[in-house]
Amino acid sequence: MQCIMTWFSPAKILGVVLGCVGFSTVVQAAADNAVILLYHHVSNETPKSTSISPELFAEHMAYLDKHHQVVSLQEAINKLKRKEPLPDKTVVITFDDGYANILENGHPILKRYNFPYTIFINPDAIGSQKNQLTWQQVIAMQKEGVTFANHTLDHSHLLNRQQGENDDDWLARVWRNIEQAEKAIKDKTGQSFRYLAYPFGEYNQSLAVKLADEGYTGFAQYSGAISSSSDFTTLPRFPAAGNYARLETLKTKLNSLAMPVKSSSISDPEIKGAKLKENIKVTVNSEDVVLNQLNCFFQGQAIEREIKHHTFAYTVKEPLPVGRSRVNCTAPSKQYKGRYYWYSQPFFVANEKGRYPD
Repeated sequence: MQCIMTWFSPAKILGVVLGCVGFSTVVQAAADNAVILLYHHVSNETPKSTSISPELFAEHMAYLDKHHQVVSLQEAINKLKRKEPLPDKTVVITFDDGYANILENGHPILKRYNFPYTIFINPDAIGSQKNQLTWQQVIAMQKEGVTFANHTLDHSHLLNRQQGENDDDWLARVWRNIEQAEKAIKDKTGQSFRYLAYPFGEYNQSLAVKLADEGYTGFAQYSGAISSSSDFTTLPRFPAAGNYARLETLKTKLNSLAMPVKSSSISDPEIKGAKLKENIKVTVNSEDVVLNQLNCFFQGQAIEREIKHHTFAYTVKEPLPVGRSRVNCTAPSKQYKGRYYWYSQPFFVANEKGRYPD
């Protein structure tokens, strides 16, 4: 098979080999890679778990300006889908929920650096809740380069089932919500990117397949970088507020590389029964991942992992908690010293009534 070589050089030459298959395929990670940051509130007066102070947010942006290349969400997604190179250490900035404090406290800082960013909004909340932006503010921000995308109409738990609802009825109801939100955003802003950020980061395989069928790109809330080989219906983003706001720990994540996953034995993060039935096996497609130095964690605790050739397996022995949890694994890069490949797998478990907690 013929391979097409594209060259890109930010500080050093980075080769990107495209169009080949098998373990000999080495898409140079730094050019085929982006990190998406996730914020909510920029305020000292809002819930700490989803907030970052204006002062610390300013520190984040100053660091990005000095050490990273901030690009728009559209540029990153379009280039990765087309397998075109991105600048080394590319970062994208996103917000979930259209809080007014983004405009009051975050926007002036972002404007100072001319950073593009995207806000995922719930149209039913815009202009109707005091802590939310108004549509007039949305339009004014759009004129200054801010993009707005779909976070569903009302920020509901998409995996919640109504009484007596079968899977087909559930999916049809959820999709109506998503499409109505997309239409409302297009009607107000004139733009429809067909980007969806899952509220609370919750999704399942059926919903992800529906997004793909309808031409949407989906954004989750588990951790990791993205590349051209990522699943574009469930792209990870690094939370950068609350407990994850410390710049010192965030630096490692900003420099992370997308784990080049070739296959995984788990296909659906929505888990029935709150217990994983077997080990999860993941095969990677790159010689640059130092798998024998892989470490995996669940709920902050190290867990067992096994490594054989290009495959690693991990075990979660205890029952999964109700709500959201995840396994995170990291392994160093051979070529890019001090940088780590990042793998994350979310799990979603409903309570006995089929509902999910906030």
